[in-house]
Amino acid sequence: MNRTPTRAAALPPMLLLAWLAGCSPALNWRSVPLPEAAITITLPCKPDQAVRPVELAGSPVELAMAGCDADGATFAVSHAALADPAQVGTALTHWRAAAIANLGSGAAARAVDTPYAPPGVLPLPQSVRTVVQGQRPDGSAVTAQAVWFARAVGPQVRLYHAVVYTPKPRPEVADQFFAGLTLQ
Repeated sequence: MNRTPTRAAALPPMLLLAWLAGCSPALNWRSVPLPEAAITITLPCKPDQAVRPVELAGSPVELAMAGCDADGATFAVSHAALADPAQVGTALTHWRAAAIANLGSGAAARAVDTPYAPPGVLPLPQSVRTVVQGQRPDGSAVTAQAVWFARAVGPQVRLYHAVVYTPKPRPEVADQFFAGLTLQ
């Protein structure tokens, strides 16, 4: 049997390492279960996670977040349990307004919403997918592609927000990210 080395094996060791590094995908998607939120998310990198108290529509909540940076983009999913289910629409509206306000003055006027209603979410007018261009705190341009939605999980209502921040619009990346939100 005649064995000929493959092109990769014929490369000097340093070039082989560079070639292998070039083959690794910039977005290495992986499933990340968030059992406390009854959702599995798909992220392109290993996430950091944090929890902090915030106020949504006048009510204190524990906001949990999982997110990471990859290929020049920031990916994040946040969630919280709402004590008063009657406040779900107001809370989603408040959350959306606060997130967009962080993108600078005038960002709210540039925001474009479309309904967001995957199976299993509450059918609310505040359940939206938003695309908005704004500025980061350092003044650089940023495009946010985000969704807000709510669902009943047992006796409680949970609120969710997923977002991708990129310097320029990348709808195909956001589509893949949002398609990876799997309700449990």
